[in-house]
Amino acid sequence: MITIVSGLPRSGTSLMMQMLHAGGLPVLSDSVRKPNLDNPRGYLEWERVKQLKKDPSLIAEAEGKVVKIVSEFVMSLSSGHDYRIVFMQRPLPEVLKSQDEMLRRRGNADLVADNSAMEEFFHRHLIEVNQWLARRANMKVTRVHYHRVLREPKAVAEEVTSFLEMPLDIGAMVGQVDGNLYRNRMK
Repeated sequence: MITIVSGLPRSGTSLMMQMLHAGGLPVLSDSVRKPNLDNPRGYLEWERVKQLKKDPSLIAEAEGKVVKIVSEFVMSLSSGHDYRIVFMQRPLPEVLKSQDEMLRRRGNADLVADNSAMEEFFHRHLIEVNQWLARRANMKVTRVHYHRVLREPKAVAEEVTSFLEMPLDIGAMVGQVDGNLYRNRMK
């Protein structure tokens, strides 16, 4: 079985990866993307995941592990494996605000004041991804809301552990949740 953490960028995927790693699940990560102000505890990403569209067989390296695959690449998963997918959800305005803040810190001056087109694109994208996932017999999905992780980390950790059917360390998972890192709130 391959465990996947997915969702839009800036939806809480890194937090869930950190929780699962602390809980004892081996992580497929290459440490290419280093921790920074936007994600001080690290991203736990695997750079080769970006090649899945060209070579879906790469996912075999994640057997028995957890790997982060943003929603853009989920539909490239091959049919030759069983997957458990923890799909992170966060309100689109917060996702967009978080992305804007990250781009601003990187010095990108080409920020768009009106994110309505991007919000509509993400909305359509999520519908497409969810429909695709629903048609896959080899993929079990649980959806986890980012705000609920912050409010009820123990309950979420227990539910994810039950979904994965693995004996993970709930206390260590809960210890990864830091409400101070929830900085891009919609008012």
